[in-house]
Amino acid sequence: MKHDNDTAQNGLQAVFDYHQATKHRFDAYARGPGRLDWATQPDPFRRYVGAELIPLQKVRPGDQPCYDAVFNPDSMRSPVPVSARSIAQLFYDSLALSAWKSTGGTRWALRVNASSGNLHPTEGYLLCGPVEKLCDTPMVGHYAPKEHALEVRATFDTDRWKALSAAFPASTFFVGLSSVYWREAWKYGQRAFRYCNHDAGHALAAVSIAAAGLGWRTRLLDDLGGDDLSLLMGTFCAHDAEREEPDMLIACMPHQKGTHETSLSAETVESFAALDWRGTPNHLSPSHIDWGMEGIAQKVRRPRGPIDYARLDTPPEPWSLETRAMSLRRVIRQRRSAVDMDGHTRIPRDTFYRMLYRTLALPGAVPFSTLPWKPHIHLTLFVHRVEDIPQGLYLLLRDPAQKQKLQAALTQADPWKKPPGCPDALPLYLLIEADTRAAARQ
Repeated sequence: MKHDNDTAQNGLQAVFDYHQATKHRFDAYARGPGRLDWATQPDPFRRYVGAELIPLQKVRPGDQPCYDAVFNPDSMRSPVPVSARSIAQLFYDSLALSAWKSTGGTRWALRVNASSGNLHPTEGYLLCGPVEKLCDTPMVGHYAPKEHALEVRATFDTDRWKALSAAFPASTFFVGLSSVYWREAWKYGQRAFRYCNHDAGHALAAVSIAAAGLGWRTRLLDDLGGDDLSLLMGTFCAHDAEREEPDMLIACMPHQKGTHETSLSAETVESFAALDWRGTPNHLSPSHIDWGMEGIAQKVRRPRGPIDYARLDTPPEPWSLETRAMSLRRVIRQRRSAVDMDGHTRIPRDTFYRMLYRTLALPGAVPFSTLPWKPHIHLTLFVHRVEDIPQGLYLLLRDPAQKQKLQAALTQADPWKKPPGCPDALPLYLLIEADTRAAARQ
């Protein structure tokens, strides 16, 4: 099914209107609660009461694979077989708890996937065929991070699984992501829709990188509509708890060569409405405030059907980087937010360039190889304390085809120039050389 142009334009205008209404301004913040109502603080853990719980193994990090090797398609490791252990490791390295913190009698969990305000609106699902020591029949499972376990929402027959996944390589399975808008709206009010999408993107990247650590490839199945996703994850089932908006389904393919154009059988997807869905979602808060999240979600909910996405005409040049003896899994299990900016610490120029190079959509490199479209976001950077390059305002160009338009648009900037020592493979440009600390604070 092709998109109806009027519907698409209406949805796009709704996004623009929402963006304008929820922007912070110099004279006022966007509309929000104004205070934290601790009596209605959402439970950070969704559970499906009555569903069978399958405990997963906590696979402890080792020295391999190396962090740098996972981001280099030429260093792709041999795929680890799909098993109860490897699926457990995937969730442990992408959506699991990473630590507990406490202060003043209050205790809270940190997770591997980043989240604005540590609120974690994103829920994870597994959709798979039979897996030895995990499930004898195909199933849909909800991931419970606190328990590091899967709640069995539904099981179904092998013929249905074969029909559903016929277009994919053998041993492929799927990870679904959904958002509970209330978890963000409780703290951020009207801006919650922004943050839920922000966090869903973090979770997508976390799954992609964790899968690459197992030698697996990932692909966002973007031809699925919102109704399809709801059927596949069971979020369509009627209940009176806080609703989940299905965000995406990711194919995890344990093969060196993954296909780019894949889809699920529409007829089989529709048959999921008749499955025996088990478990009742727990209530996260005793009461709620309606911040209009369902309205904007309805406007942009995707119909089923393919989109012919534009791809990069000129992919970034390769840059040969040394592989450091640094464990991928130790790094991602220790992820923390930046909380202590001392105003003095500097970083080496080459470290800065390496960090930025990781944000380019390199062919086959995670996490951007999971997406079917080319980059549409470029990075503007306030640089203060990087050794051996000037302070100033910089631009990292993530799609070289946009260079001419951006140069024309940035009419107040100085002529673009590469900073000292910047490799040819990194399209980083100094726009304005100046002390930008005051502007960054603002």
